[in-house]
Order: sequence, then structure tokens, then C-alpha cells
Amino acid sequence: MSELKSTESEQLALRERTKELSCLYGIAQIAALPGLNNVLQAIANLLPSAWLYPEVAVGCIKFDNYTCSTGDYKNTLNKISADIIINNAKRGVVEIIYTAERPEMDEGPFLKEERSLIDTVAKEVSIIIERMLVEEDKIKLQEQVRHSDRLATIGQLSAGVAHELNEPLSNILGFAQLVRKIPGLPKAAEHDIDKIINYSLHARETVKKLLMFSRQMPTKKAWISVNQVVQDGLYFLKSRCEKEGIELIRLLDTELPEIYADQSQLHQVLVNLVVNAIQAMPNGGKITIKTLVSGDHIILIVEDTGIGMSKEIMKKIFIPFFTTKEVGQGTGLGLSLAHGIITAHGGVINVESKVNAGSRFEVKLPIKAPPEPEENE
Repeated sequence: MSELKSTESEQLALRERTKELSCLYGIAQIAALPGLNNVLQAIANLLPSAWLYPEVAVGCIKFDNYTCSTGDYKNTLNKISADIIINNAKRGVVEIIYTAERPEMDEGPFLKEERSLIDTVAKEVSIIIERMLVEEDKIKLQEQVRHSDRLATIGQLSAGVAHELNEPLSNILGFAQLVRKIPGLPKAAEHDIDKIINYSLHARETVKKLLMFSRQMPTKKAWISVNQVVQDGLYFLKSRCEKEGIELIRLLDTELPEIYADQSQLHQVLVNLVVNAIQAMPNGGKITIKTLVSGDHIILIVEDTGIGMSKEIMKKIFIPFFTTKEVGQGTGLGLSLAHGIITAHGGVINVESKVNAGSRFEVKLPIKAPPEPEENE
């Protein structure tokens, strides 16, 4: 009789060992799947079959914001778990629960071999996650390098195009202004010459943006008032807003300290953000410009009630020459130029937007003294 029990025990142990090995082999196969969530869910699906009572077992893997389970998971005393450790820090857990009572074994209703198995599974999951995170970081880094290369190429191209256009534009503008001064010109001719001058000035502004984008224009920093930049910028945009049926709301902090920055460049940032807001409200609305102090930074907020942006578009708005506007309505340089200027000032620019609910741009600039000049400067 004892020999029979011994044989049954050995067969049970063999079956459990076979299930453990099958589980680990399955995890090795699953590791090749694309997508972290897919991998974790597939491993969770595999786990119950490796336990003594698979019919009442529920597998669950929790990692950061991921939670993958095989059924109605709930906290219970009939649970066995092991931590997921990434870079010596606990980032998640692998768990098996029984949804029904089972006989007492080595660790609650679980076998000591199952303790060893879940520890091994947690280690394997940790290794898989680490490898996938490294691969994701590698892909992101490669994309950043490609993006930097594209920006460098675009910058060089922009500088070349701008310099080539500057001279003929200056000649067109100069001669048009000379012709405009000739007495006795017909009214129709005067009207046409005014168009030439206006279009030339618009083209020259585009060239100026290209030069600023390619860092060909020198920076002139001084202690300036951001509130004054806002007032000066809105002075030129006020009439356009009124014409478009847009209400301008100013909420400026009167105690705002001065910052060390290039006034013309910050003026360009403000104008770009406000014009962008105006173009997002073809049927009118509100633009709120707000300034405030937050810690050792000044915050400039430009918020509109326009058409807003989808998440896909928000990912691209700071890419040079990307635009959703019709031909002739924008160059796609405004927001990328603003981003470059703010970054060069040691600040950041963030955006929040929702389709049909408007957009909110927040510019954060440091309040700091200018750097000390070098002795040999």
C-alpha cells in the first residue's frame, strides 16, 4: 500500500514538473511577441495551467500601469505571488489565486514547487521587460538622432534659401517703393504697387523666420518685462481680433519680475501663439493671455476656445514645416520657431488641447541673472 502511495506521489511530482517546464518553455516562446501588453497578457494566460488546480486558478501580472489577468481577479487568502524587480526596484508582481478553497499544502493551498515556479516566472518576466524597455529606449534614441539629423539638414537648407531670397526681395521692395514715389501715377498702378510692397514685406518676414529657425540671426539679450512684450504684441493684433470677432482677455501679474531674454524673439513667440489661436477660431471666440510667477520661473499662457487638436496632430505641431492650414495660410514654421526660441532661453513650452474645446499653450521661462562673461571674451 505504501509503495502504491509512493508511486502516485512520484507521478504527481512528475506531472507537476512537466507542467512547470511547459510553462517556462511557453514563456520563452511568448517573449518573441511584439508589444509589452501582449507579452504580459499571454504569460498571464499561460500561468494557471502550470498549477495543481488550474480549473480554479486565475493568473495576474501587474507592471506599472499594466494589469493583465485571466479572469475575475480578487484579493483572497488563497494567493501566491512574487515581485517583478527591474534595476533593483520593485515594479510589479506576478500572482496566482484560487477562486475556491483547496486542501492545505506547503504554502497555503500551494506546493513548495509552485513557490519555486512563481519566483522563476517573476525573474523571467523581469528579464523580458528589461529587454523590451531597452529596445524601446533604443528605438526612441534612434528616432531622436534621425530627427536631429533632419533638423540640421532643414536648418542648413533654410539658411541657404533665406540668403538666396534676401537680395532679390530687397531689390523688389526697394524698386517698388521708388516707383510708388513717382508723381502722377494712376490709382490702379498705385494699388498694384502697394500689393507688390505688401507681398514683399510678407515674404521678407518669412525669410526672417527661416533665418531665426536656422540660428542665423544673432541673439540680443537684456533685462526685459514679459508683460511689456505681451502689451506690444497685442497692440498690433488687437484690430485683427476685433475684425475676426475674437475677444482678447489679459490677465497679467503686475508683480512680474524682469527676465534676461531677447525681447524681439519673445515678441515673435507671442505673435506666433496668438496668430495660431486666431486661425483656430474661424467663427470667433476668446483668447486669454495670462502671466504669473511660479517658483523661479515666469509663466506665459495663451489659451483659446478654438477647434482644438487631436493627439496625433499635437505630436507633430513643433516639427518644422508641419501645418494643417490651407496653402497660403501658414508656413508651418511658427510653432517650431517658438519652440526653438523658448528652448534656447532655457525654458519649455507645453500644450494641452481637445478637439472642439480649444488649446492652451504654456511657456515657462527661468528667472535668472545673465551668465558671467569669460575673462578673455
